[in-house]
This record gives sequence, C-alpha cells and structure tokens, in this order.
Amino acid sequence: MLLKLNNISKSFGAVSALKDVSLELNDKECLGLLGDNGAGKSTLLKILSGVYKADTGKTYINDKEVDFTDPLLAREAGIEMIYQDLALADELPADANIFLGREQKNNVFGLFKTLNKNKMQDEATKVLSTLGSELDASRLVNVMSGGERQLVAVARALQFNPTILLMDEPTAALSAEKASHLNNLILSLKKKNLGIILVSHRFSDIFAVCDRIVVLNRGKIADEFLVIEGSFEELSTRVLKIMAGK
Repeated sequence: MLLKLNNISKSFGAVSALKDVSLELNDKECLGLLGDNGAGKSTLLKILSGVYKADTGKTYINDKEVDFTDPLLAREAGIEMIYQDLALADELPADANIFLGREQKNNVFGLFKTLNKNKMQDEATKVLSTLGSELDASRLVNVMSGGERQLVAVARALQFNPTILLMDEPTAALSAEKASHLNNLILSLKKKNLGIILVSHRFSDIFAVCDRIVVLNRGKIADEFLVIEGSFEELSTRVLKIMAGK
C-alpha cells in the first residue's frame, strides 16, 4: 500500500470541506477523484501536498505515518502536485519555474556557488519533450498561452521523479492533442511504481487512465468503483447522479 488515509476531516470556519475521508492508493495505480465544485477534491490534494493540515485523521506512506506541515516535507516524502492555478512565477522563464526552489548549482571557490543555468535549461527541455512539447525553456511564462503554462507545471512535477503524483485538472487548458499525449504519459508513469491521484472534470480523461474512481459529495466519499465495472456511458451516468445528489 503506497498511500493510506484514515478519517481525514478539514473545516474552514463553519464550512466542513472534508468529513472522515478514508482511501488507499497502490503503486502503479491511477485513482480518479470526481465530484462537483466544492465537493472537497482540491482540499484533499492540498492536505496530501502539505498546503493544508488536516483537522483530524491520519496519513500513511508505505505504512509509515506522516504529518506534513508544509509542502517541502511532502516533496521530501516523494509527493509532487500540479495545482489547478498552476502556481507559476510569471516573471521567470520555464526552466527557472521547473527548478524553482531546487536550483542546480555550480561549485565555485568552495562555499560560493552559482546557478548552473545551462544544465537547468537542458534538463527542462528534456522533460518538456517527454510531454510532446518543443517549448523554448528560456521563454518567460508571462508570454505563454494557457496550454503552455500547463505543460510547464506538469514538467516541474515530473522533473524530480515523485513516487506519488497529485494532478488537479492537468488537462484543463490543453488542446485535445496535448491532453491525449499527457494521458499516454500518465499510463506510462503507472508502470514505474508511481501512484497517481487525478482530479478532472473531463470524464474522458478519467476513464482513459484511471484504474479506480472515488466520487466525493459534500466532503464525503459517496461512491467508489473500478473502471472495469462498466462502460463509459454507464459509469458516467452513475457519477452524474451522485454529483446531482440522487
């Protein structure tokens, strides 16, 4: 068992975002997380990535209890997240964003170090190419299209070989072609002992890459099933009924 959550709850003032959520994630598995706006999907991912701290409940990685108080601790445990708002520094180029906070450096005169810009640019170009992109890694983020920015955010998460990848609407700003390429990448990542939790409003993406689906409704798990349990039409109808509160 790669990841296990036991009775995770989170409130913001009088608003209860998550209520006793328990789920598991295996390696080589992609878990789809579905639900209407406000169902608690993003809150759950932000707890896993160290942005929020759960009010109650426990989290285990490889059967070891963990308690992330900031995103750095989550990263050190092998968790990377692609945020819905991308969380990019607009005034920096793609390569600097990909290595932000984990810059490659040269040793110069003992303790003095300089940024290894060439190495970062080369490695950024390589990881972008795995996403089917020929994007110039030296290009500033603030002049990029929404789809290009999304690719930079995905590349940043993949650069450091996580064991758990959290993806919050990763294909939202991508063309159908780029979304298909990203879906194929997710399928290949599953083969590398990587566990993935995917949040998306595009049911076609979820059913294309996920092994199992959890549906949240008002902060609680309302349903859980394997993708192989039915056709796309049958399972989509099942999910929509839950999201509608039926």
